[in-house]
Amino acid sequence: MIKKAIYPGTFDPVTYGHLDIVKRGVEIFQELIVGIAENPKKRPLFTVEERREMFIESLKEIGLKGKVKVKTFNSLLVEFAKKEGAVAILRGIRIVSDMDHEFTMASLNRKLYPEIETVFLMPSDDYAYLSSSAVREIAFYGGDVSQFVPKAVERRLKEKFKNLSQSR
Repeated sequence: MIKKAIYPGTFDPVTYGHLDIVKRGVEIFQELIVGIAENPKKRPLFTVEERREMFIESLKEIGLKGKVKVKTFNSLLVEFAKKEGAVAILRGIRIVSDMDHEFTMASLNRKLYPEIETVFLMPSDDYAYLSSSAVREIAFYGGDVSQFVPKAVERRLKEKFKNLSQSR
C-alpha cells in the first residue's frame, strides 16, 4: 500500500515555509498531495486556481515539479483525504499557539475518519516566523518579499497589488 499524505492549506500565497514542509514531506511519504482549500470562511487575495498555479510554479523552482500533486478541494478535509486514499494529514506548526488549533483539528479529523493520522512538522528555523498573512502585508506596502516566497509568487503579488492600487 502506498503511504499517501495530504498537506492541506489555503496557501494564500505559498511561502518558502510551506515549501520546506513539502520538501520534508516527500522524504517521509511515498506520495504527497498538496490540497489547496477554497475555504469560504477566508477571503483570499488569490483565487483557488491562482494559488494552485503558484504552488505548481513554486515546486518547479525547487525541483519538485512532478513529485508532488497539487489539487484543490471544497469539502471537509477528511472527505478529500478519503477520496484521495490518504493515510495521513501533514501539518506544519510554527509557533505554540498553532498547536491549540491543530490539536483540535487533528482530534476532530480522527473522530470523523478514524483511519487518518495527523503528522506535525516544525518548519526549519529559517521559516518558523513566516506566514502568508505577513507576506501579504509586506507586499501590500511594497516591501521586498523575495526572501520569503519563490520568484513566481513575488511577481504575482506585485501584479495583484499594482492592480488593486490602480482600482482604488
